[in-house]
Amino acid sequence: MILSQHTATVENPAPRDPWGPVLRGPVRREDKHMRHYEAVIIFDTAVEPQAIQASLDRALGVINDTEGTTGDIDRWGRRPFAYEVKHKREGYYVIVSFTGEPVTVAAIDRFLGLADEVLRHKIIRIPDAAIAAKSA
Repeated sequence: MILSQHTATVENPAPRDPWGPVLRGPVRREDKHMRHYEAVIIFDTAVEPQAIQASLDRALGVINDTEGTTGDIDRWGRRPFAYEVKHKREGYYVIVSFTGEPVTVAAIDRFLGLADEVLRHKIIRIPDAAIAAKSA
């Protein structure tokens, strides 16, 4: 049996793998809805303060590179943990408020998860009602 070469035309579309993903182009929204977030970052206290500042600067750079905007940066300093985290008893807390899209949150979450000097982090979306009440 001789198999003929398959060419894609309008009448005869290219074969599609039934188990493969359906690839579509990027979805772009015309109205960019920036949401407000707060990131709580806990740094390892064994790391030098210059390394903590450098990591924080890189994190802020990730936010700015993904079209987000940074807001207030609140440094709480060294605080003891209620229980050990990665065999540490205390951490250096930093709260960063920023606005961005889901792409921004995914990028900063990935960066903080891979950073060696970060013990834990949590990103929280601030409800719109809280933002309205704060600005009023």
